[in-house]
Amino acid sequence: MLKIHNLGLIDYLKAYDFQKEQVELVKSGQVESLIVCSHPSVVTLGKKSTQEDLLGWEGDIYNIERGGKATYHGPGQIVIYPVIDLKKRGQNIAGFLEVMEEAMIAVLKELEIAASGNPERGKPDYTGVWVEATPPKKIASIGVAVSRWVTFHGLAFNLHNDPSAFKGISPCGFTTETMTDLETLLNKRLERSNIEQALIDHLQSGFSKLLL
Repeated sequence: MLKIHNLGLIDYLKAYDFQKEQVELVKSGQVESLIVCSHPSVVTLGKKSTQEDLLGWEGDIYNIERGGKATYHGPGQIVIYPVIDLKKRGQNIAGFLEVMEEAMIAVLKELEIAASGNPERGKPDYTGVWVEATPPKKIASIGVAVSRWVTFHGLAFNLHNDPSAFKGISPCGFTTETMTDLETLLNKRLERSNIEQALIDHLQSGFSKLLL
């Protein structure tokens, strides 16, 4: 079983420092973990980001080592950072990403929302979870980094409607209108703790199946 650290609403850099501490612990053979949290509004720029991704964002911006482009983090999201030893899982990065996708898809299915993972296999910019609509809407982003086969960074699931979300950036290379959230889709507000626990349960199950 993974150790769960629920940090609540926490400054992005404080959570980042905590992730790095957990990465070093896992490298030394200690227990793997899921870090569950949300952040005050912030934009992070992954390795593929360019200046064109910023369209007037006026808040904090951090360049980080995860893959992908610009993404927004805010209090309306559930953010989960799995710190997982992929050496125990055949160095299976694709499988690791799929577990995160499938966990979020399963939670949405329980709420009778049809969704899928990357609809454009071979195009990493589409990594995440997409709600079946015309055109498809993106409800969750995934961006990871790996240090000596230990993972950090992770997923951001859009839970509550946040008027400031994704304004002033090109989120993951898409327009702001591409993004959606669970509250908007269901036209009601769900308890964060219930969705967090459902995501944790599916992630625990998925990662256990990847063990060698």
